[in-house]
Order: sequence, then C-alpha cells, then structure tokens
Amino acid sequence: MRELGVREQGVRELGVTVIICAYTLDRWAEIQAAVESVRRQTIQPREIILVVDHNATLFTRLTPAMPDVIVTENRSDRGLSGARNTGLARASGDIVAFLDDDGVADRDWLKYLVADYADPAVAGVGGLSLPAWEVSRPRWFPAEFSWTVGCSYAGLPESPAQVRNLMGGNASFRREAFAVAGLFDTRIGRSAAKRPLGCEETELCIRLRQRSPGSVFLFDSRAVVQHAVPAARCRFSYFRARCFAEGLSKAQVTASVGMADGLSAEREYVRRTLPRGIARGVLDGARGDPWGLTRAAAIIAGLSATSVGYVVGLVAQPSRRRQPPALPAEVRHDGDIT
Repeated sequence: MRELGVREQGVRELGVTVIICAYTLDRWAEIQAAVESVRRQTIQPREIILVVDHNATLFTRLTPAMPDVIVTENRSDRGLSGARNTGLARASGDIVAFLDDDGVADRDWLKYLVADYADPAVAGVGGLSLPAWEVSRPRWFPAEFSWTVGCSYAGLPESPAQVRNLMGGNASFRREAFAVAGLFDTRIGRSAAKRPLGCEETELCIRLRQRSPGSVFLFDSRAVVQHAVPAARCRFSYFRARCFAEGLSKAQVTASVGMADGLSAEREYVRRTLPRGIARGVLDGARGDPWGLTRAAAIIAGLSATSVGYVVGLVAQPSRRRQPPALPAEVRHDGDIT
C-alpha cells in the first residue's frame, strides 16, 4: 500500500494484533471460546487484546482468568467503535485483526488473512463468517440477509476478490491505515442504544479509500469464523428490526462519506443480489418448497424495512459531511506515514 508509506516486507515478518471486544457476562463462555480459538492459530499473533466495554464486573473477572491476554477497559465512548479504538491505541502489530466476542476462528484464520498482505496495495482483508445457529436455521430466512445475524451473505465473492468494505466481525487492517483514515467513528454502529445498529467498519473503509484511493480491501473466503446466532435472533421481529436499524446506519454513513460512495455497493446488492434471491425463492416454491415463497417475501420485507430506516435516518442526519474522528498519537507509527 504505497500511498500509505508502508514498508514492503515479507508476510512472515508482519506481527499481528487480534482485538476482541466484550461487553456482557452473559457471553462468558463465548468470550473464552473466542480467545481460545485465537490461541490455537497456526500463525500465532503477537498479542491478543480484549477490550471490556464499560462493565467493571466483567473486567474484574476476565483479568485474572486470562493472564496471557491484554485485558483493558474501554477508555472511549461506550459501544463497539469506542472499544475498538481503545484496542487500537494498545496495539503494536503491523496487522490488526478483529474478532467478535461470539466468534470462533478456524485454525488457519490468521494464516489466510496475513497471506493477502503480500500485496502492498492491500489495506485490509476480511474473511467468511458462517452462522453457528443455536437452534435450527429458520426456513423462511433468506441467505441474502445473513448480514442481519453478523454473517457473510449470498452475493459475496466465492474466491479472493476486491470488495468495497469489510464486515467487522472477521476483518483485519494494516495499522498504518488508521493514521490515514482516522479511527472508527463512535457516532456510528453498536452502542448502549437498544437498536441493533452497524456499519462502523463500512464507513471506515470508505473513508480510507477516499483519502487513499489506491487502497484495496479483499474478501478471502478461506479465512473462516463461526459466528454464534442465538435463538432470539432467529425471530422475524429481530430480522425486521435489524433491517430497519441497518437503514438508519446507512444514513449515518452517507452523512459521513457522501451518498455516492456510501451506497455504491448497496445499489449493486439491490439490483442484482436481491432479485436473484427472489427469483430463487419463487423457483423453489414452484418446485414444491413452500418456504421458497416465504424466503422471497422475506427479502422484499427486509428491503422495505431497510429503505424505511434509511429515509428516517436521512431526516435525522445533518446535511453536511462530518469530520472523521481524531487519531491519538499512540496509533501512529514512527515516521512511516507519508
């Protein structure tokens, strides 16, 4: 990634920091599983940073339970973006990888993420997130909307390919990228609010591309994470609420980076991916699967809820672009950035 002044080096020389953000004792077992999956990687990370988001009890329990992990409290705004920014301030790796606290990485997860950084133009690499359903997958649930449960969705590349943005639960970035783009915007994404908002990593990726147009983001399906999907997220009510919240989040993104860039991938998704999903559902129904028609209807309902959320979000957003969050000195490299 020459525009960011990255020193070219072999991928074996790249140190990796893995950041996991946690917020609730209810996920104690999941947090332990996530950390253990990073410990078992075929390429060992330089460090694991576990950021606890404003939960003193969880922090107190985790600190002695994981002596080989850097356990720290979120010293920024409450929410996922603030927690990630706190982790970035502590990170020392050339590559920073993010794993959700309810995700379990395959043993070669880091191996495949890091390998793609052999190309100096690559600013970030994301992988495949597969759902680990607590109950059986709802038959009405369309694969095109797997993003509503934090997983990779139908329509993503099946082999390593460039994408506009990464999904945060299975993503990595060169640490220098944050010196160019700034940190995660704490006004976007998951927070203490009840709505299941998102898109913090989408806004960051677009912002980096705007500041460093030659930067490349790759989706590599070989880097696999199993992402837990609890029963509560298998309900249609959650599906509808998550779609509406995604619309609100997209409005926040366009307020930050502009509508043209903020909706470029979404236009393709609506033009190509969703019509194919609807056609597939109708065809399944014609072949005798009554749930096929239900999946087609769910796609229409999901798109409608997302669109309504976007319009509502636009009304609430300021018309001018917002400034990206300031970058603390701890994240900068010594003279690497041009």
